[in-house]
Amino acid sequence: MRPPMKTIAIQLGLLLVTALFNVSFAQDSTRTLSGEQVLEIVRKYHPVARQARIHVDKAQADLLIARGGFDPVLGAYVARKRFGGVDYYNRTSPEITIPTWYGIEVHTGIDNYTGERLDPTMSKGQSSFIGASIPLAKDLLMDKRRAYLKQARIFTSMAETEQQLFVNDLLMDAMDAYWGWVSSYNLYQVMRTAVAINVERLDLVRRAFNNGERAAIDTVEALAQLQSFQYQEAQYRIQFTNAGLTLSGFLWTDSGSPYNLPENIVPPTAWDDQRLLATMELDLNALLTIAENSHPALRVYDFKLRALDIDKKLKFQELLPKADFRYNHLSKGYNAFSNISESAFLGNNYQYGFKFEIPLRLSAGRGAYKMAGLKIMETRLDQVQKQLDLQLKIRKYHNEFSVLKEQIGLQTLNYGNYQRLLEAEQTLFGNGESSLFLINSRENKVLEAQQKLIELKAKFFKTAFAVQWTAGLLN
Repeated sequence: MRPPMKTIAIQLGLLLVTALFNVSFAQDSTRTLSGEQVLEIVRKYHPVARQARIHVDKAQADLLIARGGFDPVLGAYVARKRFGGVDYYNRTSPEITIPTWYGIEVHTGIDNYTGERLDPTMSKGQSSFIGASIPLAKDLLMDKRRAYLKQARIFTSMAETEQQLFVNDLLMDAMDAYWGWVSSYNLYQVMRTAVAINVERLDLVRRAFNNGERAAIDTVEALAQLQSFQYQEAQYRIQFTNAGLTLSGFLWTDSGSPYNLPENIVPPTAWDDQRLLATMELDLNALLTIAENSHPALRVYDFKLRALDIDKKLKFQELLPKADFRYNHLSKGYNAFSNISESAFLGNNYQYGFKFEIPLRLSAGRGAYKMAGLKIMETRLDQVQKQLDLQLKIRKYHNEFSVLKEQIGLQTLNYGNYQRLLEAEQTLFGNGESSLFLINSRENKVLEAQQKLIELKAKFFKTAFAVQWTAGLLN
């Protein structure tokens, strides 16, 4: 016995309403990938994150190099001349020099001169000395060794801040890929469900037509709707596949190998739960304050300005004359301290030298000092511009975040309204007062509203991370 036409209509309605209003994607909880998991993987294993850590290690190596400028230096000079059977001289002179922070170098050593034709200025036999070299003008307050060490310390701190900046940008790129993947997956699942619904609907309509209860045009209507959805399903499938490839570019293993994300790993079922944002700072005024005080990009400029200020002080030394004084206290034998208390500073047993030079026009010094000042001005202007750019970005993304939240509420209501319209149309269809064409039209509107809602939610979460990114909080 053939089922009556009203029974077929009821079956169609139950199929549609059940499928569209209770869409759920079966997921194995152990095969899901959340945004926090992606962030953790990227932080630990992504090559850019690792390179950022290497950048810090390199800065620390540079600091060690700069400290080498203050290492004590042990040297020795050994010379001998013998000609025509005559020992002219035989010289052995080891010496140790100890640099100090204030540009003074302390040195001590021993001399042993023997031979028949020594330079009259040389003290024959064994002697020793202890003394110091003192810059009296240029290099007194700042020299290259001190400047490089101070700058190396600053650059080490700056490298750590730049690491935060690199990671902040990297994590934002990863979140952009992740939420694109989440959106693509959910859109694909919606269309898969719609295709499954329409396959069963076409089967029901064909059976109704074979039983003489539906017109042939209804089978064409059902087939056209199915084919349209199959086309969209293929489109969303390739989008989801490509989104997975994009996300895979951020996923690496602990062994340093790239990881290709399998298609059976999906987003969590509760991916759109706004409580996931509870730990984020999303207050506009707080974000602006945080960015102004601690954004890595602005802190990098602070370090640059400190390094440039040291460079300016170093360049100022080029405007000063070079006036170096060297003094040695001399002793017989190898004990440099044997008679140090017996001789006055310039009374006996001493040697000193004074060297003075100054360029008459100081052209190079004046140019270098001016250039250092201009670099500071340029960097300060860049910092002000960067701070303004960050403030505008924070306000922009925060405005977008607030509007998206409102739009999600409106779109949720809109989606519900289209569902009720579809239910009403289905009731009319069951009473023989509507057509499959109108059912399909209502269904299309429900699907469009559902797809739009998914896109808005994914954009909402991505924008929340963008707000954190602009404030420099993704690290």
